[in-house]
Amino acid sequence: MSRASGATLQNRQQNGLDSPSMKTPVDRPLALDAARLTADAYGNHAIDEFRAGRLTRRELLRYASVIGLWLAGGGVLGLPRARAQGAPGASGQTIRVAHLTPAGAVDPLTVTDAASLALLNQTGEFLIDDDGEKLMLKPALALSWKPNDNGDVWTFKLRPNVKFHDGQLFTAKDVVATFDRLADPASGSAALSVLKGVLSKGGAKVVDEHTVAFHLDAPNGNFPYYVSSDNYNAVILPASYTGGYEKSFIGTGPFRFEKYQPKVGASFVRNPDYWGDKALPQRVQFSFYADEQAQMLALQGHQADVMGTFTVQGGAGILNNPDYKAVGVKSSAHRQIHMRNDNPLFKDKRVRQALALCLDRDVLVRGLFKGRAQLGNDSPFAPVFPSSDTGIPQRKIDIAKAKQLLAQAGVPNGFDVTLTTEKYMEIPDLAVVVQNAAKAIGVRINLKVESQSLYYGAGTPGKSDWLDSPLGITDYGHRGVPNVFLNAPLTSNGTWNAAHFRNPQYDQLVAQFVAAVDLGSQRKIAGQIQTLLLDETPIIIPFFYDQLIAMRKGVSGVRFTALAQLYFDRAVLSA
Repeated sequence: MSRASGATLQNRQQNGLDSPSMKTPVDRPLALDAARLTADAYGNHAIDEFRAGRLTRRELLRYASVIGLWLAGGGVLGLPRARAQGAPGASGQTIRVAHLTPAGAVDPLTVTDAASLALLNQTGEFLIDDDGEKLMLKPALALSWKPNDNGDVWTFKLRPNVKFHDGQLFTAKDVVATFDRLADPASGSAALSVLKGVLSKGGAKVVDEHTVAFHLDAPNGNFPYYVSSDNYNAVILPASYTGGYEKSFIGTGPFRFEKYQPKVGASFVRNPDYWGDKALPQRVQFSFYADEQAQMLALQGHQADVMGTFTVQGGAGILNNPDYKAVGVKSSAHRQIHMRNDNPLFKDKRVRQALALCLDRDVLVRGLFKGRAQLGNDSPFAPVFPSSDTGIPQRKIDIAKAKQLLAQAGVPNGFDVTLTTEKYMEIPDLAVVVQNAAKAIGVRINLKVESQSLYYGAGTPGKSDWLDSPLGITDYGHRGVPNVFLNAPLTSNGTWNAAHFRNPQYDQLVAQFVAAVDLGSQRKIAGQIQTLLLDETPIIIPFFYDQLIAMRKGVSGVRFTALAQLYFDRAVLSA
């Protein structure tokens, strides 16, 4: 569930990704003809779709990165990521980070909260990086990847001469062991929400020392995202790893572990044996804080240089302050308001539709986010996804229609219900907005706002308030493709199905969407899914918000993803 940056739309336009007047190398017929020489059927289909005007340049380049096709000018796949071995500009600087306290143990196998996952990528690396700036995949520990004709076997070529922090060489057996662990139903893996029905234990196989083949449960056109940084649990660990992650933070990354103190902080130091560019800072120091207000005070009090994800409301004091920089990126991160479809209060879809119709989404975007969000239409298809069908009519506030639906459902005077949610970012404020909006149609909502650990049932086996509550609001962090959002919270056997939604037609459509490799097919199926969810309304998704981070004006080189992962290897502090 957990939660980031890349370029704004303006930046992407400046880079020629959205501007129709900008001619990039991929526009040139010779470049496309050259690409055909190494392209498979999927790649040639994408080039045909581009030439027919059904794909934009940005969509073509992004799609090429998924299937492992090199396109000149795309800067994506087929070539190793450029990494000089020197360390120009390396310094003794320490980057100080005001960070939320992790909700539980920091372990790649189990983390789901933003605070924990941002710690993983300080020392750990993935097979592929999801580049939030260009919305493309790029090589990391894998140099290249390619599907078979059916899309159910993906072969990855791995980077040689990479070492874990303890000196072990990175090989294919480490990749296989990592994904066997993540895909094992008996392991307690949080990644099962991503991998269930996609990759089973034993599906990853060693081809040779630097080649791995993933044999999937079914064809999957977006599989590279499942093994990328988009799947934050999928940091590659040694095959010999047996647990105790907080004692080692073992990985292959540009920083290595120095110290971790639960509820206090963590520090990481430059890895002198890193396979690529050595980190510029000597150290990254994380200090943990209970909430956003405390983080903000640390930043304003010059006790920190950077703070991670923050809300527009909480960041009002720095958004227009020239001493600080607030950087944002559009994302698929959102909140899901679930209504238990098997609960007597919400069993009738007209009641669910009524609650959705009482929300003014435009006011939510302006009020909660000052415009730094996009409207949601009660399906996981965010505007940032190329596969979303933008022709589906937008749901708007309609109090008269909502009251009519409640009357038709036999509850003309409304009802009483408790909304359970978590204390995280703007969610308590959203809960109040929902509570007030529901009053207009006679629905009386009592609010129950809990800590994240209580809401998600930490330490209480089989108990999670978010899965058991009749009405709730849950945070969902960014993903590069909608597959996880479609599966885990909404399919009949989905591990995050708090709505208890069970619809065979929906399950079938999702299976078809996941198997589709070309964007045209994905969009067609997406439209059917979006229409079905608008009718059934098992959940309400009122917006998709921009991810924001803040830093002092003298900080540069910090990268972050829409999942709230923070990268400090190129960070620099100036006077």
